[in-house]
Amino acid sequence: MKTDSAMFYHNAERLISAGASAAVLFVVIIVLIRVLGKRATGQMSNFDWMISITVGSLAASGILLQDVSLADVILAIAVIGFLQWGTAWLASRSVWFETLVRARPRLLVHKGELLEDEMKRERISRHEIYSYLRKKGYAGASEANWVILENDGTMTVIPRQETGLEDAGLLDDVIWASSPVPDDGGSAGEKAEPSR
Repeated sequence: MKTDSAMFYHNAERLISAGASAAVLFVVIIVLIRVLGKRATGQMSNFDWMISITVGSLAASGILLQDVSLADVILAIAVIGFLQWGTAWLASRSVWFETLVRARPRLLVHKGELLEDEMKRERISRHEIYSYLRKKGYAGASEANWVILENDGTMTVIPRQETGLEDAGLLDDVIWASSPVPDDGGSAGEKAEPSR
């Protein structure tokens, strides 16, 4: 068991090493954020969030673990950054690849009706939807035309209106499994696998 003094302080050399590593990795992460662009710090998708956690974990290892060299950490962060950039680049140019690596938005409420199957797929309770609607100033689900769970985990509410799904071009990439039935009485919604 460590003595009280060893718990707070080992030696000056280790303290200097941790401080220097932190300063170097701070610069590396700033450069990485500048290279990756705004999406590195904006509304993150699940994929972007996992990359941020990985980079943070690597940086912590380089600062605190003596058996991990700074060069190892910088190389690992650079590789992760390159893979993130490459994935975003490919996803912006290939619909197939984007579908593979990114979740698609999912319809949770249609014309005020909660879509229970879609909510189960995303593990969203009615209370979460109600809470979100209240925060946006709605008194009831019937006031929402659609509620969409976006791929970054946020919800979008489109207020009640006469517009049908067939006229809502911005909902073309939104998925649902078997309901709602489009307003024109046509076939049910796009069959889709559960979101990744």
